[in-house]
Amino acid sequence: MIRTAIIGAAGRMGRMLIEHVLNDHQFKLTGALEYLGCPLIGQDAGLLIGKSAAEVEITDDLSKVLEKTDVIIDFSSPKSTMTIAPISAQRGIASVIGTTGLYDDQKMQLQTLADNGAKIVFAPNMSVGVNLMFALCDKVARLLGSDYDIEVVEMHHNKKKDAPSGTAVRLGEILASAVGLDYATNTRHGREGLVGARTKQEIGIHALRGGDVVGDHTVIFAAEGERFELVHKASSRDCFANGALRAAKFIVNAKPGLYDMQDVLNLK
Repeated sequence: MIRTAIIGAAGRMGRMLIEHVLNDHQFKLTGALEYLGCPLIGQDAGLLIGKSAAEVEITDDLSKVLEKTDVIIDFSSPKSTMTIAPISAQRGIASVIGTTGLYDDQKMQLQTLADNGAKIVFAPNMSVGVNLMFALCDKVARLLGSDYDIEVVEMHHNKKKDAPSGTAVRLGEILASAVGLDYATNTRHGREGLVGARTKQEIGIHALRGGDVVGDHTVIFAAEGERFELVHKASSRDCFANGALRAAKFIVNAKPGLYDMQDVLNLK
């Protein structure tokens, strides 16, 4: 069994992960971490999700969570992730990180941990479908080239804190690289006012927020006389949890390094 701890256990994604871990015979839930002062501290993780007792209490004690753990699954916050990842690495515990909103320097810190022996899967979106979309976008963009304008539109629920989504950012990075542009300098985040005609040296990214949308992403390739679109819509968080467990199965047997879901799904 893969001994697994969930970081951010009481959040929406954390509860979904607890349920999937408890339902998968290849996994054993060994820890459930929450922030200091969380009102759910001390509650059984199984009872938290409406199931039978799992004999694992929600705790704010990281050392206790990491005691008998092979892998952590972390969908928490950038601050939490960047505090916990080095400690996990030091103890030889693998990490599956789905936290969004990490800055470039924080991503580089994860790479440094991996270069020094840590085993990490980091992906802004762990859905199998989205990662297939990543691969397809790279191929389509290279095929169509600069003859087609590229726009990315994403929509999420009204409680999402970061924009654009980590998935949209990754799509933008992939698309920019495929057509010889630089994401940092050639991305146009929304348009307002007299911005002038669209140039061939930009990729548009637009973030929509509303309701309870789990996650919609559309990539538009537009040219004179036609438009080609790649669309992925997540109707529940199950797809992210399923992907995270696939990543956990992969990373516990992998060599040290920083991996993404393209590695996990053998799409490279």
